Amino acid sequence: MINNVKTIFFDFDGTLHDSSKIYIPAFKKAYEFLISNQVAQEKKWTDEEIASWLGYTKEEMWQKFMPDINESIRDQASDIIGNEMIGLLSTGKGYLYDHTLDTLKYLKDKDYYLVFLSNCGKAYKEKVKEVFELEHYISEFICAEDFEYIPKYEILKAIKNNYKNEMVMVGDRLKDIETGTFNNIYTIGCSYGYGTKEELKDADFIIDKISDLNKLL
Repeated sequence: MINNVKTIFFDFDGTLHDSSKIYIPAFKKAYEFLISNQVAQEKKWTDEEIASWLGYTKEEMWQKFMPDINESIRDQASDIIGNEMIGLLSTGKGYLYDHTLDTLKYLKDKDYYLVFLSNCGKAYKEKVKEVFELEHYISEFICAEDFEYIPKYEILKAIKNNYKNEMVMVGDRLKDIETGTFNNIYTIGCSYGYGTKEELKDADFIIDKISDLNKLL
């Protein structure tokens, strides 16, 4: 058990939501656009390769994926990914991990203050709120676009004085663990998400499914 926690910050993609189900087809659609514009070559991407980009801001993703791409083409491809993901969410293709809402309800009923903290954009944030009715459980929704896509650890540094101690950061990628560590709060790594064991090795606790939070908090 983690004692005296009052505030829980949740990453979303790979922590509460199996985003690969909407990101993989969106990425493939954007990659076809890149091929048609002769800035990428034909390639058969594995699901694991595509999912490895989840958890990054769009700027970080493109910097790692195609750093020298023309800015206009990059922005168009990025819009294809974002619009396709939102469209898939609207048609019911999004998928929260099993027992996610039950777990969020359990935590809210125990008077934890729940905060959504994601590297996503505003439109995506608003769509997942709407589709999954997350406002019934989560009190605040913060995304990287709200802060001009600065690193997540800097976002938390800027806002954490607004919340009660103790705090914990829950996420599936190294960036989530670094965010908590940098800000001197507890960290919980989600082994079922898109990060590797190496990314999560410095987490204070590891969970294998979201409902394991009920044992810690």
